[in-house]
Amino acid sequence: MCNHYANSPEIQAELSTWREFIAWDLKAPLPPEAEADAVEEEVWPRRRAWVVRQAGAGAFADVMAWGVPLALPGKRPGTSVTKYVTNIRNLDSPFWRSMLAKPQQRCLVPFARFAEPKIGAGREEHWFTLKERPIGAFAGLWRLDAAGAKVFAFLTCEPNPLVAPLHPKAMPVILHESDYARWLEGNAAEARALAVPFPSQLMGVG
Repeated sequence: MCNHYANSPEIQAELSTWREFIAWDLKAPLPPEAEADAVEEEVWPRRRAWVVRQAGAGAFADVMAWGVPLALPGKRPGTSVTKYVTNIRNLDSPFWRSMLAKPQQRCLVPFARFAEPKIGAGREEHWFTLKERPIGAFAGLWRLDAAGAKVFAFLTCEPNPLVAPLHPKAMPVILHESDYARWLEGNAAEARALAVPFPSQLMGVG
């Protein structure tokens, strides 16, 4: 489960460079209230981060909290606990399936690198990057929570041969640049078909 990734603030602070680095043309400006608090390099659950989503005639950068709250039954009758889901695996769940079906609830989650814990090594992590470009994008879903705040999570899938020996459970769904538009605009079947492992030869690990 990926619960830590990093952005590249020096690139993402300049929205004019996003077309070059993330291969997506942003057609609307970032909301003014988001400019000051969304460029932290380290991203952990419940923190705010950049996403790119569709709205109206084009896509634009937005800021959301990482983790979709779900109310689950508590141990005692009549109680509940809130779980913040950061990684989405079960696309057969009606909750996620209904979100996936709506292009307006899909988003790109830009990242420079992502971490998975080293087995048996405490807080140490493996860091995975893309070889050919400083910023990539996870396939994300977003919604409004009960308080009206925007929250997101991203899809995971079977790990590729690079990730599997280090983290055998899963890896984030990383999109090819040529699939960004299909993820944001395509139908549910087209979007779901993109939830596959990214090629190992296009990634590095440190």
